[in-house]
Amino acid sequence: MEAEKAYRKKEIPVGAVIVFENKVIGRGHNLIESLQDPTAHAEMIAITAAANYLGTWRLEDAALYATLEPCPMCAGAVVNSRISRVVFGTQDSRIGACGTVTDVLSGNGFNHKIEVISGILQQKCEWIIKDFFKKLRSGSADVNLE
Repeated sequence: MEAEKAYRKKEIPVGAVIVFENKVIGRGHNLIESLQDPTAHAEMIAITAAANYLGTWRLEDAALYATLEPCPMCAGAVVNSRISRVVFGTQDSRIGACGTVTDVLSGNGFNHKIEVISGILQQKCEWIIKDFFKKLRSGSADVNLE
């Protein structure tokens, strides 16, 4: 799981995959701290990998699956890449941009509609994020999956 890779690297444990024609064509996990890049979100990395795989930035008929509800930047990339479906595990009450705080994906005037499905594997997705921050706040030098 991509989120577990981020967790092991002491990154916020968010993972994402892009699926096209029942095949994973892009994967990503947060690398913001590792790369010192504020755009190195799991979704952005997965979208770039999928575009490279297909040889086009147009990811029509592809679906993005993510641990956490995409932020405004990632939701904007979903719109721009023309991804048709976003599926995420848990809502982001801080900056969720698929309906929780704001809704970037349902903008009027877009040239396509984006289906949004939330709550898939919600408990597991919530747990990994909460466990990461609990250990981080406790000062645990060892942020490992148990």
